[in-house]
Amino acid sequence: MIMRKLNFLIIGKHTQILLTLKRLIEQNEGWTASVLEDEDQFQSFMNRISVDVILLSSGLSELTEVGIQAYALSVNSNIKVIQHYGGGSGLLKNEIFTLFPDLIGN
Repeated sequence: MIMRKLNFLIIGKHTQILLTLKRLIEQNEGWTASVLEDEDQFQSFMNRISVDVILLSSGLSELTEVGIQAYALSVNSNIKVIQHYGGGSGLLKNEIFTLFPDLIGN
């Protein structure tokens, strides 16, 4: 099954979790993921790379998450933001499919 192409940015503080999320996302054809552990690099990244989905992982403060979401939506109001703090690959896919219902059944 060929999925719609999506470019993810995963932001968090725990390297192993970020790499696991990247691997899970990239198991889907057409989905790519970049990882940031330093939220101070976020705005620079967003100014260089087009992103469809921002995945907020563990270790970020609530204020940081709000700032990331506000800036992302100011760059592109179509960017989707998911707060994902665990729950397995099935939950992650369900969170993505909820935001992109057109992916289901293709």
